[in-house]
Amino acid sequence: MDGIHLLGEWYDCPADTPQFTQAESLRTLCIDAAKASGLTVVGDSFYQFEPQGVTGTVLLAESHIAIHTWPEAGFVTVDVYVCNLQTDNTAKAEHVFRALEAALKPRRTRFQAIHRGGRDA
Repeated sequence: MDGIHLLGEWYDCPADTPQFTQAESLRTLCIDAAKASGLTVVGDSFYQFEPQGVTGTVLLAESHIAIHTWPEAGFVTVDVYVCNLQTDNTAKAEHVFRALEAALKPRRTRFQAIHRGGRDA
């Protein structure tokens, strides 16, 4: 199966951003970004850590979004993976990734794009 896996590490995110610190705000951001890009949300799970931090996943018909925040360190990891079974969903994955990054406002980033699958040689 052909697909694209976008991986981000975001540093120095503002600690007062609700999506960075509150599970329900981050959930809404992720689901809205997925739907706005044209991806199909089929489930989600988000967990609020005490005293802070959120971990969450959005299950997509096309694959998934996973995001984890560490407000005490200003750090976020995110991955957006989509399969390209019937159509190329790369632009949709990139749209989700950019929307999440814009909302969480990192000052520094690391980014990787991994092309997955393809024809077996």
